[in-house]
Amino acid sequence: MTKEQYNKWFEFREKKSTSINQDEFQLVCELHSDLFNHKFYKPCTCRPQEINKWIKEINQKYNSLDVATLS
Repeated sequence: MTKEQYNKWFEFREKKSTSINQDEFQLVCELHSDLFNHKFYKPCTCRPQEINKWIKEINQKYNSLDVATLS
């Protein structure tokens, strides 16, 4: 995770809501594809389980980072 990605995710996590807007959805999709090395795609919004799983996975990576080592 780059420092820029870290900062964007920090802002995302600061939001206290149970839903995400289109910009946030885009961020989750971009970050997950970068961090987990898969082709970019947007899961169907009719099934929120996948995007919720992605958010959880990004959070795990975010929480395990040593901020001092980010570039």
